[in-house]
Amino acid sequence: MGGFDVRGQRLVALCLLGLALFSYPVLAVFNVPATVAGIPVLYAYFFVAWGVLIGLVALVIERPD
Repeated sequence: MGGFDVRGQRLVALCLLGLALFSYPVLAVFNVPATVAGIPVLYAYFFVAWGVLIGLVALVIERPD
């Protein structure tokens, strides 16, 4: 019917998840003067959230339909 296939819908959902994860209100929660294993919490959050997004995109792209 001219719409997105399931893979396209999942990628759009992941894009929206990325926008939500890196929006100001969520980032403000992690902007605290503390560290995790010597790394500031905000930086650790950036690396973990970005890695999770990359992993989820890879999972969606590589998964056979």
